[in-house]
Amino acid sequence: MTHADSVSSALAHAEKHCADRGMRMTPLRRNVLALLVKAAEPIKAYDLLDQMRSADGSAKPPTVYRSLDFLMEVGLAHKVEALNAYIACAHCHDKGGAELYICGNCGSVDERHGAPEPQNAPDGFRTDRSVVEHYGRCANCS
Repeated sequence: MTHADSVSSALAHAEKHCADRGMRMTPLRRNVLALLVKAAEPIKAYDLLDQMRSADGSAKPPTVYRSLDFLMEVGLAHKVEALNAYIACAHCHDKGGAELYICGNCGSVDERHGAPEPQNAPDGFRTDRSVVEHYGRCANCS
């Protein structure tokens, strides 16, 4: 499968994922997701904005952030909090959160499914979104 095929496949999956939930994948959201999928590593919002501006010149920070918020809300993207950057979700997390394994040497991020609910949450606490970040060295850098 070529990189273009993987981007097309991810976008088709995202369209279906949104449609199944009665949500709309706008052209802007689709563009942001395509850039996340194409990125070889976590990417910052302003780097996304720069790429979008070079394509059509009309993108503004609030629209990029709104698109990222939407993609995270529907489980199609994750924010790597410590890096203040974003990645496309390798698989949707309808049940459970994400665990991100971040290499401190090369910066790679490997995403895995996390537990459906945090094990030590306070009584009555309702989790809306959960991302756990682990830091260390990947197999290539160890």
